Amino acid sequence: MCFFFSLIPATFFVTVGFFVLFAASKADGSAKGFGQILAVWIFIIALFPLTAGAYFTLSGQCPMEQMMEQMHKLPTPQ
Repeated sequence: MCFFFSLIPATFFVTVGFFVLFAASKADGSAKGFGQILAVWIFIIALFPLTAGAYFTLSGQCPMEQMMEQMHKLPTPQ
């Protein structure tokens, strides 16, 4: 469950990275090189939520799953 929700910030960072890469392709000189380096850095940052989401999901430490288990344990109203 945490992995699926980690796709939201990762998608945001990848989208921003593509916009930076597109803007860098239109620039000249050192701004082009800086834009390309910045885009690669943003793509690397986009991997962090994915790895954290995968870790929490696979290790069973996802707080959303724990909340859902607690909700199933609650007594149902009669």
